[in-house]
Amino acid sequence: MTDTARAGSKNILLHEVGLRDGLQMESQVVPLEKKAAWLSGLLGSGMDIIQVGSFVHPAKVPQMADTDELFRRFTLDKKSPAILSGLVLNEKGLERGLACGVELFCLGASASETHSLKNTGMGTDEALARIIAAAKAAIAAGKKVQVSVQSAFGCGFEGPISEERVLKMVRAYAGAGLLNISLADTAGHAHPAQVERLFGAVLALGPGIECTCHFHNTYGLGMANMFAARRAGVTAFETSFAGLGGCPFTKVAAGNVATEDFVHVLQLEGLRKEVSLDSLLEVARDAATHFGRDLQGFVYKTGPIKVKAAV
Repeated sequence: MTDTARAGSKNILLHEVGLRDGLQMESQVVPLEKKAAWLSGLLGSGMDIIQVGSFVHPAKVPQMADTDELFRRFTLDKKSPAILSGLVLNEKGLERGLACGVELFCLGASASETHSLKNTGMGTDEALARIIAAAKAAIAAGKKVQVSVQSAFGCGFEGPISEERVLKMVRAYAGAGLLNISLADTAGHAHPAQVERLFGAVLALGPGIECTCHFHNTYGLGMANMFAARRAGVTAFETSFAGLGGCPFTKVAAGNVATEDFVHVLQLEGLRKEVSLDSLLEVARDAATHFGRDLQGFVYKTGPIKVKAAV
């Protein structure tokens, strides 16, 4: 690997969200032991962060009912260096996460009033204030925190979202000292020029801001948007094994960029070669077998492109 490639690798943080965002749309509830097997495979792959689940009411998202138990099982005598993250939407979720060992709390509010009401039962302003307070409480408890703006690039219910509205939310986060900020394309409306422009504007707000991107593949633009975000200076990338995923509270739900597809193309560029693509492919193939259908990922079906080692 060249010195340039090594430097590039250090600026790419891989956050696997399949066990949460990937599974929350699935009507077939995945047994705890199957989730545990997938989590073990992901831990063995060398991903940097793995999102184990979300702390939501089990009646709203039955798939997440065993999140607490999954965290307890994998934080007990933990040996992997991967950070285990969890999504919380309110104070109750934070309490549950603190009790079972969440290492990184992901908290967010939607820039779409309609999506916010459907997802949390709160308008954007109320949700944002509560998320900021919860994030501060998590930091006070010694935890890492990532805050997000959901529906940052458009909404299936409301259509285009004002970029100034997104930046206003980001400024509120930054003003509260919350500088690990994600923009999530919940509806999959983002396109590359928009991605570069909006992330560029976020990163220009001040020093210390670190950005994460999260793209859904509703219109086939997910991978293009990932690389647009990278060009803009984004350093952390959320993906889902086999391309599973979708928000159950958006109008048209679609999967995420597949983790193994993104790792595959990075490795073609000589980046993140230490990540085990084989381990990721094994998890993706097992997921396809479990659900009994083709999933949105590509490389788990085609196999990777073989590249000769540099002489």
